Amino acid sequence: MSMKREKFSSRLGFILIAAGCAIGLGNVWRFPYITGQYGGAAFVLIYIFFLLILGLPIMVAELAVGRASQKSAAKSFDVLEPEGAKWHWYKWGAMAGNYLLMMFYTTIAGWMIYYMIRMASGGFAGMDTAQVEAAFGEMTANPGIMAVLMVVVVVLCFGICAMGLQKGVERITKWMMLSLFVMMLILAVHSITLEGGAEGLRFYLLPDFGKVAENGIFEVLYAAMGQSFFTLSLGIGAIAIFGSYINKERRLTGEAVSIMALDTSVALIAGLIIFPACFAYGVNPGEGPSLIFVTLPNVFNSMAFGRVWGTLFFVFMFFAAVSTVIAVFENIISFAVDLTGCSRKKAVLVNMAAVIVLSLPCVLGFNVWSGFAPLGPGSTVMDLEDFIVSNNLLPLGSLVYLLFCVTRYGWGWKNFTEEANTGKGLKFPKWVRFYVTFILPLIVLFIFVWGYLSKFFL
Repeated sequence: MSMKREKFSSRLGFILIAAGCAIGLGNVWRFPYITGQYGGAAFVLIYIFFLLILGLPIMVAELAVGRASQKSAAKSFDVLEPEGAKWHWYKWGAMAGNYLLMMFYTTIAGWMIYYMIRMASGGFAGMDTAQVEAAFGEMTANPGIMAVLMVVVVVLCFGICAMGLQKGVERITKWMMLSLFVMMLILAVHSITLEGGAEGLRFYLLPDFGKVAENGIFEVLYAAMGQSFFTLSLGIGAIAIFGSYINKERRLTGEAVSIMALDTSVALIAGLIIFPACFAYGVNPGEGPSLIFVTLPNVFNSMAFGRVWGTLFFVFMFFAAVSTVIAVFENIISFAVDLTGCSRKKAVLVNMAAVIVLSLPCVLGFNVWSGFAPLGPGSTVMDLEDFIVSNNLLPLGSLVYLLFCVTRYGWGWKNFTEEANTGKGLKFPKWVRFYVTFILPLIVLFIFVWGYLSKFFL
């Protein structure tokens, strides 16, 4: 006897949660610093272009596979593939992607708690830049603190999933995402009104294509492609799962556009918070990943009521991280239930233990195992895990979903477009068939190959 699959109680719930899965630290952390590195507004325009031609079709494909099969990636290909085909082998890749992502993401979410508490308790007050920079090193050098915070994140997020899809995941994520938007808007208005912030707005909002040429057009295009691709967490079934929880009332292209619009607006508002503040306090916005942990505490230190603004900022960062963790945990639980037929509670308990153990190498990679540099000097376990997910499983998985939907060896174009266009709303256009069948797979393959070349050979 098969259990009836739980559904979202509202369309808003679905869009906010799917966007919550896509809205992670990539938007809030990676997007501003990449935009800073590649010259501001011109980069943003190129990024939005790639989001539409790369991210959108793959997201529709993944949602369609989820909705048509009514299963997680553990079983979706088994249900839809033609007799004798081997697409279902990819379930192991999709599942590995979700576990690997959580093996380092839980640690970063823990960092947000640390900074939130430290900021609120005045732990950065009176520190100079060098001391704030040292504080990040102190935290990562302490395996105890990082492990405890990682466990808190894992237990909290699995606890929310244990309450069920509607009562737990949907209700709490909805509330978190709405607060996230409110906090972002307050922080953005505050940043824009800082004295000296106008220069930052100009950098961020007025396209200067000269900057693109300066950085090398190819470099900038690749960075924009990569960011548009990675921001949506496509290719590991993390979006497909939410397709399996929705009804057939609306066409999937419109839903995908809504999710992407939310995802992008969060990234854009993050830039409105960060760039004016950087310019107002004379900080380099191309700082790289340390922007959040080194640069911003300094900026908050020098602001009036900086402690309040800083605490708000890290609460919002924590929500952005945790919305992704909850979404991926939901996927992991669904794998377990689909594969073994166990209860939701049992899936939660077993996976809670598994994810805690699997997350320890990342925690220890910064301290006890810091001698292990898998990707060359200075790299950590986290870099290796991120590389496997971002440069391998996301592009190759997206390729699997795409080819499964457009070729006759898989589910096929006719079945895919029928599913995508069921309901009301925006249609998936027929005329893009040549592009999504022949050109898009090559672009994804290029992203994959170039990721390797730039990492190891260039």
